[in-house]
Amino acid sequence: MISLGWIANVRGGSFSSQGKHIKSSCSLVAFNTDHAGGGMVGLSSVNAGADGKWSVTQISCHADLVTDLDFSPFDDYLLATCSADQTVKLWRLWDVDQDQPSNAEVTLSPADGRLELLLFHPAASALLAVASAGGVQLWDINRDSALTVLEPHADQLQGLSWKEDGSLLASSCKDKKLRLFDPRAQPSAVQCVQAHQGNRDSRVLWVKDDNLLTTGFNQVRQQEVRLWDSRKLTSSVSALSLATSNSTLIPLFDSDSGLLILSGNGESVIDCFEVNTSEPFLSQVSQCVADSSSRGVCLLPKLALDISCCEVLRLMQLTENFIVPISYQVPRKAGQDFHADLYPDTVGHTAAMSADEWWKGDNKQVERVSLHPSKRPKPAAPSAQEKAQKDLSRGKSKEEASSSSSPLSSPSSSAVPSRSPSSTSGLSSGFVPSPSPSQSSRAIHNMLGPSSKFRHIQGSVLHRDTHITNLRGLHLTTPGECDGFCANGQRVAVPLAIAGGQIAVFELSQPGKLPDTALPTIQNSVNVADFCWDPFDPHRLVVAGDDAKIRVWQIPKGGLQETLTEPECVLRGHTEKIYSVKFHPHAIGLLVSSSYDLTVRLWSLETGEQVKQLSGHQDQIFGMAWSPDGKLLATVCKDGKVRLYDPRKSTSPIQEGPGPEGQRGARVVWVCGGKFLMVSGFDSRSERQLYLFSAESLASGSLASAPADVSPSTLIPFYDPDTSVLILTGKGDTRVYIYEIVPEAPYFMECSSFNSSEPHKGLCFLPKTECDVRDVEVARAVRLGKTTIEPVAFRVPRVKKEFFQDDVFPDTAVWWESSLSAADWLSGSDGQHRKISLRPKDMTPVSEAPKEAPVRKYLPSSVYLEEKTDEQKKEELLSAMVAKLGNREDPLPQESYEGVDEDEWDD
Repeated sequence: MISLGWIANVRGGSFSSQGKHIKSSCSLVAFNTDHAGGGMVGLSSVNAGADGKWSVTQISCHADLVTDLDFSPFDDYLLATCSADQTVKLWRLWDVDQDQPSNAEVTLSPADGRLELLLFHPAASALLAVASAGGVQLWDINRDSALTVLEPHADQLQGLSWKEDGSLLASSCKDKKLRLFDPRAQPSAVQCVQAHQGNRDSRVLWVKDDNLLTTGFNQVRQQEVRLWDSRKLTSSVSALSLATSNSTLIPLFDSDSGLLILSGNGESVIDCFEVNTSEPFLSQVSQCVADSSSRGVCLLPKLALDISCCEVLRLMQLTENFIVPISYQVPRKAGQDFHADLYPDTVGHTAAMSADEWWKGDNKQVERVSLHPSKRPKPAAPSAQEKAQKDLSRGKSKEEASSSSSPLSSPSSSAVPSRSPSSTSGLSSGFVPSPSPSQSSRAIHNMLGPSSKFRHIQGSVLHRDTHITNLRGLHLTTPGECDGFCANGQRVAVPLAIAGGQIAVFELSQPGKLPDTALPTIQNSVNVADFCWDPFDPHRLVVAGDDAKIRVWQIPKGGLQETLTEPECVLRGHTEKIYSVKFHPHAIGLLVSSSYDLTVRLWSLETGEQVKQLSGHQDQIFGMAWSPDGKLLATVCKDGKVRLYDPRKSTSPIQEGPGPEGQRGARVVWVCGGKFLMVSGFDSRSERQLYLFSAESLASGSLASAPADVSPSTLIPFYDPDTSVLILTGKGDTRVYIYEIVPEAPYFMECSSFNSSEPHKGLCFLPKTECDVRDVEVARAVRLGKTTIEPVAFRVPRVKKEFFQDDVFPDTAVWWESSLSAADWLSGSDGQHRKISLRPKDMTPVSEAPKEAPVRKYLPSSVYLEEKTDEQKKEELLSAMVAKLGNREDPLPQESYEGVDEDEWDD
């Protein structure tokens, strides 16, 4: 995604209608504006002028608020607007640097109260659907009356969408119903079903073939997306719940690539998904966090894209003061070749039929055109003859109104005939290979750069039988440096909002509803600052308190049966409140702590004494992390620095470099085998960001960064060294971010997110042995909710699950076993964890799975006997060579993974 030059001198309209607030043709962008009161529409050109700037102007359209607007799909300069003044007007526009018309070309008066929505027909010229609060009318704009009036809706109508061939019309309504109309057959809905359970606004959009997509809200006020089969609307095919939000999700779909854009009104996050007709029906491709919140979004028509830079989508975002073009570009060698796999023939600029022909029963598809530079049609500006033409007379006869001389019934540009696809097979081998991913599918995967083999990772809460429920009195405001709760493979420790710093301990092997009676707890006598389990002793819990002391508790075998009041030992040395505590990854009984006294101290639990004290911090220490080999300690501090210590050689940092600018909190974790540090923090605008640093050169600053979102809580990271998958979420969040970290650009490869049904306190991850490898589960966590503890599984979708997926399950380190003592480490020894295989004995690795022979599909003999011209043969040969070279140059990332068959991938 690339943010192009912003269009300034814009004043975006408010959210006071159900309609579009911005719409684009190939030449112009029209938007709702609050400039000089209601009734105004702003105009800008799509591309900047010779001086690199955009001209913006306004036209006074209506006597009241403009509620919706739409450009004709067959005329770049024909704009329709509707208003609260109960009229529809059609405007013959000119380029922005020319004077715009003061009077509408056509005015329609549906006489149905305030108008809310309008939508041009996708295949027939001069045909318009107009919606009021509860009803829909269809108008041939060259007639004086509506062609038909559809059955009224029971409540506020909120969304309209034509099927691509224009045969059916779908609507969404405040009464929670999704309706499907065949306007030529009957005025009443042919199908009707409840779409979403929430009362807030919904939208509807036709996507692939017979499929519909709706956006709305579920019962718990989460944004929700549902996929429907229009042939049977009894229930949705699939559903996906997103974040908890009050903003209405606006969907935009590109049928050529199968990409869906979702943007919430009033939000700055813009998501891009790939729509599939199989599970998962939405696969996240990217997420863009814009600088300003959206007041409206629209897609630029395909014919206006800049294919020289491999631009596949361009989004126009309307904000309060700007229009922000956001370009989605494929990292290819731009400007040299036409990448046919990225640009299939697209819908042309010529209507397939007139409104009258459609009304009489014709069904025709708009002819598709090539985007090849030498073949693509050019949008034509209005001619001088059109500009001088007088306003249409509404008294014209039907024949005169539908004649080709009318500027409203004929497009302003002619389309190049569609190029028939050339055969690229049979030239040398005589057969068509069995289809692996198609070129268009490859294009989708390559659209925004390299993609991760974990990009379709799915998080899901396990069955309710595994939950611990009826939790009461949880302490939900632990310090920012504390993860909120902690777990090992056997039990979970949770702080309680009870005086005396009490901690409850729950056994994961004993799920179910907790009794209403009081539970035994650990009583620390002071507020808890941080706590963690000993990785090598599942019964030992270390708790740091506000009194600058560290208490070590031993949990009895079988769990906590009675209240504990006396710790096993107490570590004293810090002079002020402690920030956080962490165990060494290899040495048993070696603990590190940070404190308000700006020191970092190392402790031996065997002797109960401090063994090292590190200095050099100038402010609050946000986070600490040991390197995978246990030699180095990294810290991130409020003073804006990231530091590296070698505690056995020096009490001062051996390296330091610039960290996050924001001072709200941060975390640090080692990634890529200890070569890099990943820091989650905040930027100068208090937006959450991820930063990657080279562990060898902190002073050079971050190598890469990735924006997250706006939220007050720090993202707490978990990194799985086996898969290089990074999972992050914050206390109070509902969304869990997932990335694959790679040691070269682009470094952060975003994967599908997991969204919980309600805000959680965080996630704690369990040992790898808890994962169900038969179900390709790569990580297992427990999620702490307000009253529950729920196991969450993160799985990679695979087809052949009967094989052990050894590409995602390498031998794993047994990090829950120590490799040396604290004394040995302090004396200079280093340890290394042994590794074990996760493969069950009865499973064969997928790398050893038998290969299936490709099926050869022979072409009929007529293909070879058909006479072809030399030009046809030359074009076929050239197309075949380009296709093969393209596939070789830009393979799917999955194809390079050893041991994974190509048909292993769902998509």
